[in-house]
Amino acid sequence: MTRIALDPLVADLDAESAALRAAGPLAEVELPGGVHCYAVTHHAEARQLLTDSRVVKDINVWNAWQRGEIPMDWPLIGLVNPGRSMLTVDGADHRRLRTLVAQALTVKRVERLRSGIEALTNASLDRLAALPEGRPVDLKAEFAYPLPMNVISELMGVDPADHPRLKELFEKFFSTQTPPEEVPQMMADLGTLFTKIVDDKRANPGDDLTSALIAASEDGDHLTNEEIVNTLQLIIAAGHETTISLVVNVVEALQTHPEQRRRVLSGEVPWENVIEETLRWNTPTSHVLIRFATEDIEVGDKVLPKGEGLIVSFGALGRDEQQYGPTAGEFDVTRSPNRHIAFGHGPHVCPGAALSRLEAGVALPALYERFPDLDLAVPPSDLRNKPIVTQNDLHELPVDLG
Repeated sequence: MTRIALDPLVADLDAESAALRAAGPLAEVELPGGVHCYAVTHHAEARQLLTDSRVVKDINVWNAWQRGEIPMDWPLIGLVNPGRSMLTVDGADHRRLRTLVAQALTVKRVERLRSGIEALTNASLDRLAALPEGRPVDLKAEFAYPLPMNVISELMGVDPADHPRLKELFEKFFSTQTPPEEVPQMMADLGTLFTKIVDDKRANPGDDLTSALIAASEDGDHLTNEEIVNTLQLIIAAGHETTISLVVNVVEALQTHPEQRRRVLSGEVPWENVIEETLRWNTPTSHVLIRFATEDIEVGDKVLPKGEGLIVSFGALGRDEQQYGPTAGEFDVTRSPNRHIAFGHGPHVCPGAALSRLEAGVALPALYERFPDLDLAVPPSDLRNKPIVTQNDLHELPVDLG
């Protein structure tokens, strides 16, 4: 089996994803830093493995971890060993931790956030409109980033004053280019910041999910302080990064497909279709790290060996022709059915999926209603990905508001 090295600079994600699909449903890959694992790259096999109890999150199952081959200053260490949370446990512990979060993020409860999201969106659009005319605007920095960060911070009870520090630390947390000597301190600083937030909420509880997690731990759900801190960090990280990429990717897709944009803006095609097709075609999450096989597992005509690590390559499986037919590589807002798994599948599906869809469903129509002549300020070929192997994330999205 030929090993495919994932590009730490993410220079051409489409080509990399195509190579992964061509390697078959199970591909050998090398993560930045020379770490070896496997990737599932086809839709059907990903669904199978995401519900297979023989694939677990316990890092101690990983042969490379047991052999001491994964250094603590590896730039991706925070993504494979982030501490105890629903991201790293299975079975009853996973259900216990996930249930508390899922109950706060049901579709019905998330819908109650709509008016607040609309207000935040309108405030962001007002700020865009007040910027000097005639200059390109980085839509990612000025619109796509503030909205989800404000929403998830309000939900979790995080002070907006902490946003600049969070942005700085998460930039390092996700990047493959963080110098190894900075990784331990970055991880420690994240832990210190989120511990402070939890301590503040324990002293001064409010109407937020962090306070609810603390209360649940005191009412018999037995969450440890570590679990609360790590769950808060997980929700903040996932709760804004995915939505930023989703908003940016929708705008990029529409601006590079003018006929489809026309059909959307005329009302011929609903925004829901645009969001779902973008989640499939240009998914916000390119790879999810990392799970581990407790025994040999057949995947198609190959075997995921016992003790080896597995990543889920959503960027590859989103364009799997075996699932979506010969037009899998095309952006088509009329695609139906569109049964993608961009937010995962089975017991580990992202509990924040409804919130991300709602934010995008509010923000994008409002953006184009306010700025119907919005256009890219640079050729699409000039857009560059950030060096993040887990997120499909642009450095910036320069636009002319029109």
